[in-house]
Amino acid sequence: MDPGEGDEGDRGYGLFPQHKGGKEKKGLLAESLFTFNHKCQLMLKVALDTSPFAKLLMDAMKSSGCTVYKDRHFSCEDCDGTVSGGFDAEISQIVLCQNNIHQQEHMNRVVTHELIHSFDHCRAHVDWFNNIKHLACSEIRAANLSGECTFRNELSRFNFGLKQHHQKCVRERACRSILAVRKVSRETAMKAVDDVFDSCFNDHEPFGRVPHNKRDAKYAYRDFQNRNRFYTNL
Repeated sequence: MDPGEGDEGDRGYGLFPQHKGGKEKKGLLAESLFTFNHKCQLMLKVALDTSPFAKLLMDAMKSSGCTVYKDRHFSCEDCDGTVSGGFDAEISQIVLCQNNIHQQEHMNRVVTHELIHSFDHCRAHVDWFNNIKHLACSEIRAANLSGECTFRNELSRFNFGLKQHHQKCVRERACRSILAVRKVSRETAMKAVDDVFDSCFNDHEPFGRVPHNKRDAKYAYRDFQNRNRFYTNL
């Protein structure tokens, strides 16, 4: 999920009230938010240290000249109740919604999703603010490669299907992410997704495949490390 175009409302910043210099809460609520923040920071560290999805993306960005630093490029904040995270392309920072992420598995998926946006921002000239097709492409890739549309996760949402269910899930979640940050109709968002779907759905960088589970991600990470060794020895 990333900023859109237009004013700040259109860019989705209204979903992240603390990110643009919002006032700090006081009293018991501030104490509660401090607890959320501490838990968010701990879960973030676990995600970056143990998730093969996150580790691969971090290494790929470093190889592309965009080293990611935990304290600089991640921010745990209180957000609107409808989102779990976002990528601020203006300052290359990932926002993690500390009040909406309560489980480690959820944190791992959000970190992976936003790191894919960050990776796309690093490797390509993405026009997040003015080209809805660019946004749609990155959202398709994030939904496809982050594990959001695994059978297990879809089962937990009571979404069932057989033929091309994964593709259907990716389309729907990409469309939902666009609508969260753009003041456009569902038809406009879905058209943007449809226009770029085939090429972006089949772009598996830096994984080289669709990692359907942690085991797939571990194999992808191993292959990525070996690929780097191969090119180093040329």
